[in-house]
Amino acid sequence: RRSLGAHYTEEKNILKTIKPLFLDELSKELATISAIKTPAQKFQKLNAFQTKLASLTFFDPACGCGNFLVITYREIRKLELKTLQEIHKNNGGQMGIAIEMFCKVNVNQFYGIEIEEFPAKIAQTAMWLMDHQMNQEFSRTFGEYYARLPLKNTAEIVHDNALRIDWNEVIPAASLNYILGNPPFKGKQVRNDEQKADMDLIFKSYSKTFGILDYVTCWYIKAAEMSQINPKIQTAFVSTNSISQGEQVGALWQILFEKFQMKIKFAHQTFAWSSEAKGKANVFCVIIGFAKEVSQRRLFCYETVKSDPTEISPSNINPYLVGGADILISAKSKPICNVPEMYYGSKPVDDGNLLFDSETKNNILRNEPLAEKYIKPVLGAKEFIEGKQRWGLWLVDANPSELKQLPLVMERVKKVKKFRLLSTKLPTREASNKPTLFAELRVVNTNFVLIPSVSSENRDYIPFGYFNPEYKVLNSCFALGNASLYHFGLINSQMHNVWTKFVCGRLEGRLRYSNTIVYNNFPWPGVGGEVPNQPELKNEKLKAKIEELAQNILDTRAKYPDCSLADLYDANAMPTDLRKAHQELDKAVERAYRKEAFKPDTERVEFLFARHRELVQG
Repeated sequence: RRSLGAHYTEEKNILKTIKPLFLDELSKELATISAIKTPAQKFQKLNAFQTKLASLTFFDPACGCGNFLVITYREIRKLELKTLQEIHKNNGGQMGIAIEMFCKVNVNQFYGIEIEEFPAKIAQTAMWLMDHQMNQEFSRTFGEYYARLPLKNTAEIVHDNALRIDWNEVIPAASLNYILGNPPFKGKQVRNDEQKADMDLIFKSYSKTFGILDYVTCWYIKAAEMSQINPKIQTAFVSTNSISQGEQVGALWQILFEKFQMKIKFAHQTFAWSSEAKGKANVFCVIIGFAKEVSQRRLFCYETVKSDPTEISPSNINPYLVGGADILISAKSKPICNVPEMYYGSKPVDDGNLLFDSETKNNILRNEPLAEKYIKPVLGAKEFIEGKQRWGLWLVDANPSELKQLPLVMERVKKVKKFRLLSTKLPTREASNKPTLFAELRVVNTNFVLIPSVSSENRDYIPFGYFNPEYKVLNSCFALGNASLYHFGLINSQMHNVWTKFVCGRLEGRLRYSNTIVYNNFPWPGVGGEVPNQPELKNEKLKAKIEELAQNILDTRAKYPDCSLADLYDANAMPTDLRKAHQELDKAVERAYRKEAFKPDTERVEFLFARHRELVQG
């Protein structure tokens, strides 16, 4: 059983879905009618509005125990009650006919599908219970007992697999107004065979790359198919935030845009759907309302995943849930601008034999001092951000005769070979032929920018590094080789920071960087074309200023040798001088894009989306 707090949290989030979908519009319409001064006209409008409420239909195709339907029914009954109160006042306190004739909204306006039998029965019963509660509220308001007995109407809750049944058999699309709910989230790594078959059934005629999509996207396609029959249907689903980030965006919205001409009516950016139920973790969600016919847009923005939203009204909402044109960022093997390429770090696949800590390194060198030239500092995401030292045997171009003089080193090499030979993976077994080397080897012989592949979303700036080739990069990071301080400055700027946060994929709330999605699509200033008021890359004075300010960030970090980057970039503890160094760099980088200063991050990302579109479309 849920605690009262958990129930309240869920109800609060359900209201986030239904208010912008229909409730706010209906409430505004009632307020407008209530302000009419002419009694006869007002009475006519109020009756018409009540009739409208009684004609609306609501459908949750993954209804569970019916939470969305129950809350929706309660809110529609509340609107009807307010309407009746207005009629009562308009008639001088006289209802005019038998009171039981006045309640027109009923549970038979509500439909659902639920794959489990017991929750389906609970949903149907819960609707009757809510009907009883609202009848009691009606009785308290008007001072007369009112009940609907015997129960003649019922919500239509179908026990079936929503992805295998024709929704038109539950409720004809022609008579449907709203689709809503919280369909199940299942990533590609956790789907069972039946769910995989469901996805194949839904997507096989639309896409060959649907395997990367979350299971929840099946409901988007089914809802879009219903909207093809009735363009006036409006849909809103709570979904995992993964569908508005990274590679899933293009895979889903290309279908919704091109095949179904869907548009986003409103959206809540990523927030934590928290629960106070014991052992229940936060889930990072978005809410997306969409339809074929959309006029006004509403976008709810979150400073953090746990903060209250701020509402804005952009002219358009794109699938990344920001204002701007409907563009889709697809994975690219090369950067769209003339900049260095970014690579994954090297993957050891060594069973812990090629990598070790400082104590192990010292033990090796005490016995085999000639091994020193083969031991290099290595950088993974954890080592980089937490400031921990780690070392690795880097035996690229090692002299075989020298290796034979290092028995401790060779013992580790032999263990690597044995470990790889026992692997069930063919590439790993093949890598046993080169046990002195990392299984996936990518050598960077220049200064490089280091990018951790996963970073906390709770930082104002994502920490990136700048290193010489003495350091070796592990596969938990990316390396941007042939990188100057100018490249380091651009990567560390708020422009790139914002682009990353809106475009990248996520692990729960954490940022998951990608070279193919984030970096290769990043619109650099003055590269690949001209934009009005934008300095060209050949502006050497501006470029030198960016390099100077980038070096200033490195120098400022160096003032705190006892602090890790996790310490320095904690949003609440970031040193003032480091924050100032970043802000000065931000100004210079933004000046490279345009003369006018950017204000909120939404303005930055809208500009970058437009810039990306220009570069890609030519």
